[in-house]
Amino acid sequence: MGIMDEAKLRTILSQNIRRFRKMKGLSQEKLAEKMDISTNYLSDIERGKSWGSPCSLVKLANALEIEVFELFRPQEAVSADVLNTVNKCLEDFSSSLRVSFEKSIKDSARKIRQNL
Repeated sequence: MGIMDEAKLRTILSQNIRRFRKMKGLSQEKLAEKMDISTNYLSDIERGKSWGSPCSLVKLANALEIEVFELFRPQEAVSADVLNTVNKCLEDFSSSLRVSFEKSIKDSARKIRQNL
């Protein structure tokens, strides 16, 4: 993977926060409220302007219902075509099916992580 510099790590953190927040359907305001921090502080972390304290990162992971290390895990690149197809499929699901699908994906991901 190569040597990681601070700028790359901040980029990974920023992208992951945004991705997980959107996956949960949360605005920055709602996520900040769940974390009991200001929206400006969360925005600074999400844009890579601030690292956030260890306590804030733990609150963030808890609010997003993920493990802290997932905030720093680099994501494999996914083509825009794949993302568009997945998003289109998700739009077509009824909300109850979407909840069931998301739960199934989370359960599968949890099982995979446990076996790593």
